[in-house]
Amino acid sequence: MDNILRHELIGLECHVESSKNKSQTGIEGKVTDETIKTLVIGDKRVQKKDATFVVKLNGKKVHIDGNAIIARPEDRIKKKIRKW
Repeated sequence: MDNILRHELIGLECHVESSKNKSQTGIEGKVTDETIKTLVIGDKRVQKKDATFVVKLNGKKVHIDGNAIIARPEDRIKKKIRKW
């Protein structure tokens, strides 16, 4: 999925695959809120920085580097993404 960084994450099923904070690794559930630096998954707040998330989108699992989505959700959706 090329456009996952511009996709709305709230409402998607999410799993924290890895995190610098080991107590956050393995948290899963629906994304209920998003801020500049965090995702709220269920009732747990998870730092985006240095974390890897797996979300289910259209029946596919998509891996997201948390460092790539650090921004206000409304700004991240509008942001231009460089293609290499």
